[in-house]
Amino acid sequence: MAAMMIEECLLEVPREHWARIPLLLCVAERTRPGRLDGLEDQLLADVRELLGGAEFAVTSEAVPHGRVSVAVALLQARKLIYEAGSEAVLIVATDSLLVGATLNAFEAQQRLLTTGNSNGFIPGEGASAVLVSRSATGSHLSIDGLGFATEQASVEKTDPLRADGLSRAIFSALDEARCQMHDMSFRLTDISGEQYYFKEAALALARTLRRRKEEFDLWHPAESIGEVGSAIGPSLLAVAEAAARKRYAPGPAVLFHASNDEGQRAAMVGRYVVS
Repeated sequence: MAAMMIEECLLEVPREHWARIPLLLCVAERTRPGRLDGLEDQLLADVRELLGGAEFAVTSEAVPHGRVSVAVALLQARKLIYEAGSEAVLIVATDSLLVGATLNAFEAQQRLLTTGNSNGFIPGEGASAVLVSRSATGSHLSIDGLGFATEQASVEKTDPLRADGLSRAIFSALDEARCQMHDMSFRLTDISGEQYYFKEAALALARTLRRRKEEFDLWHPAESIGEVGSAIGPSLLAVAEAAARKRYAPGPAVLFHASNDEGQRAAMVGRYVVS
């Protein structure tokens, strides 16, 4: 799946130029139940082999942070572009929850959506990719702010959830983008069905929105593709870009936020630029 996404994403880039592009491969967090051993080391090599021995920049690496991987990869891409001089960075995410050990663990924790449990998610698998650069020709989605934090109250703990981590991540991203929550047109998140994460999003909104908005949509593509782990990250960016380009988005400014089961929280401020 990752190899297919790379080929599609780099369709207009000559193959001899691929060696100049760092590849950041987003995968499951290391504590994911049923995670394949040596995933970071082996997957990059396997992807290159599937692509006929394709080479990417020596700065290519895996980003093992599950659903927040895309934000971490964007931070790394910023450094590669502005500090290391890379012209562009390819961010690819691939993940699968359709692994026996993974399904057994989540079923034991009563986290899967079943006929007897409405507070759960539908497991899935997938891959997604985005190519980012310093500047773009034509209309494009610009990422203007990134924010990160840690939440102490996890989905498996009984600690009271106050969305402290997600709120801090959102404020950090908004500060970097020099805007406020009410400036955002809508929200795009990785939420896949569990009440814990819906509650977290609601609490974070209450703590970060200072001015009333008549409408403030919350989009969660996982309702269509299922819980796909790290693959949700570039998917969120693709949904925002397509919605703005095809003119069905509520507006040009979008707040992305993501959470993983390890407690990592990430937020991104995006804006669709028309040129």
